[in-house]
Amino acid sequence: MARAFDVEPVDPFAQITAPPADETPEQRRIRERREEEERKISEQIDEALKLEREEVRVKRRNRLKVLLLGQSESGKSTTVKNFQLKYAPKAWKQERLVWTTVVQLNLIRNVNNILDVITQEMATAPQSAAAAAPTTSRVLLEPAPAESVSPPSDLFSEKHKILKLRLVPLRGVQADLERKLGSGAFEDQGNYGRGRSHSASLVDGESHNTRRIPKEFCVRSNNSWKDRLKHGIKIPGHRPSSGGSINNTPGAWGGNEREVSLGEWGNGPTAGPDEVTGIIAECRDDIKALWEDRVVQSVLSKKKYRVDESSGFFLNDIDRIATQNYTPSDDDVVRARLRTVGVQEHQFVFEEGKHKGTEWQIFDVGGSRSSRASWAPFFDDIDAIIFLAPLSVFDEKLIEDTRVNRLQDSYELWKQVTSSTILENTQIILFLNKYDLLAKKLKRGVRIRDFISSYGERDNTPEAAVKYFEAHFKEVHRKLSRSDRPFFVHVTSAVDTKGTIATLSVVEDSILRRHLVNAQLL
Repeated sequence: MARAFDVEPVDPFAQITAPPADETPEQRRIRERREEEERKISEQIDEALKLEREEVRVKRRNRLKVLLLGQSESGKSTTVKNFQLKYAPKAWKQERLVWTTVVQLNLIRNVNNILDVITQEMATAPQSAAAAAPTTSRVLLEPAPAESVSPPSDLFSEKHKILKLRLVPLRGVQADLERKLGSGAFEDQGNYGRGRSHSASLVDGESHNTRRIPKEFCVRSNNSWKDRLKHGIKIPGHRPSSGGSINNTPGAWGGNEREVSLGEWGNGPTAGPDEVTGIIAECRDDIKALWEDRVVQSVLSKKKYRVDESSGFFLNDIDRIATQNYTPSDDDVVRARLRTVGVQEHQFVFEEGKHKGTEWQIFDVGGSRSSRASWAPFFDDIDAIIFLAPLSVFDEKLIEDTRVNRLQDSYELWKQVTSSTILENTQIILFLNKYDLLAKKLKRGVRIRDFISSYGERDNTPEAAVKYFEAHFKEVHRKLSRSDRPFFVHVTSAVDTKGTIATLSVVEDSILRRHLVNAQLL
């Protein structure tokens, strides 16, 4: 008697696919023809999937995602501009002209902020005994010599009052330029004086109160201001009966809008491009007189308002910019400042170089504390992070929290990034940025040890400072990094276009090599 396990097992798949037992020759030919067609379709699908995988592989090889991190005003936007200038020069040239508005806004805002400081000081300071009689003619104040003893800041004369009146139109010009860039927001820029921090660890010291400057205009990341300036903008349809005079009164416009080209702009109740440029050019000598005046410089120095060390500073270029035919240079665009709220995504294809055709996606995320919660979604599938730590802020405090030193905040942020499990395999490149401003501060006599006690008796030189700061950042990476990844440090001055572009060449190679290794393409 046969046992159960001696019976040959039945293959159910073979039973399903076997031809019918009563299949006729004609039915067999039809079945075989259908099976051959299905086989060909299956092979075509397999080939299409293979080509799709290869296409994805090629795209992955030629597309990189880079995330720029750092606190607010660390130089992220300027770094993006340098990337564009180096690798996408054709696209850069096409949009360079639209930055005219931003450069003009930067210049006028500097002037109006100085006027605010001077106005406040004039309200409390006695007038000079040598006050001049009122006049409506152009006022030229005495320029500050290269080397001189600063005069008392209370020697304001009647000429200063007249100069203030002559520059009043710039208030309206600033409002018009901001309106031209589209609906925006305003962010408080905090203290303009140097402060100390209560923070321990890397930075410590004693805080003190300082004056505040006006809130800064900024655009939101979804504001396509470049496209509007290239192709036309929306302006209200209402027109004043008295013509196109400057009007910075909110709500003065009607509700109807129409799209116009830049050439038409100016027919409405605000000053158009040509009119704005004309007003700025007309005020050129007065702006120059204000900036070069010894009393004004003395007041700014006393208030510790270092306007020349801020982003978007163009007062030393007044003769070139305040003209009817001004066109921004590459350097002007790199230095221009337009604060943006939200995440900006920049996409461009390398137009030249050994990696021509490579597509780069660079994400510039907001650096303020309130914006950092939005960083996490951008950590996924990132090829590299460029972390910008400004060195010149060792004596400054956060806008959001005036108890915290900016360098200390950058240091703590670096700890979070290097210790992140999500980023453990992501290449991190550190830019110790704003070396030029650090050198200016130290040359001016600001001592690092007054704000960072652990700096001790080290030389108060840029070289010694960089060595000290770099050691701190490297030590954090060594202790907290969760993987043995390569680590690169570059000392940069973001507005130094030539130097930064040379650095980007090195960065480009390191990012691409790491990308190819991670993608198993090398």
